[in-house]
Amino acid sequence: MTEDKTATTKKAAPKAEAKDAKAPKKAKFNTPFSLVDPLQSKVVNCIMKCGKKTIAQRILKDSFAEIFRRGEQDVQKTFEKAIKNATPTIEVRPRRIGGSVYQVPTEVTAKRQQTLAIRWILDAARKKSGQPMAKRLASELLDAANERGTAFSKREEMHRMAQSNKAFAHLARY
Repeated sequence: MTEDKTATTKKAAPKAEAKDAKAPKKAKFNTPFSLVDPLQSKVVNCIMKCGKKTIAQRILKDSFAEIFRRGEQDVQKTFEKAIKNATPTIEVRPRRIGGSVYQVPTEVTAKRQQTLAIRWILDAARKKSGQPMAKRLASELLDAANERGTAFSKREEMHRMAQSNKAFAHLARY
């Protein structure tokens, strides 16, 4: 009698395994959002309006989920690449010398580089319309990571201006 019970359980087990094998497993999204990451914390603070930090955090989390949904496997890496691609290394600053104003190219400090990149990405996302902020931010981050979009073109524009005004670089010391 015990042999019959084991025989039936052995037959039932392969059916369950076959059923599990047919169903494709979906990749589960684990958000890389972290409150201790200084870059993410800075982005949250720049998104935040009127002191509503939890809403800003939710926007960033939802944009990470949207980036994952659009096919990016490593969301944190994509986020960092987007910030890096939108980061300017040189900018032009107006200098008044002898009654004339010159656009003098100067190097940008590391803190200002990060601030400008975040500001440009968020400004570009805010100017788009018709979608929730999380989706707009996700699309702008993906564009910046792929070296296109408004924030990346703004960086390229700044570098072109610095390149065209490099004749006035010697005026930077005044």
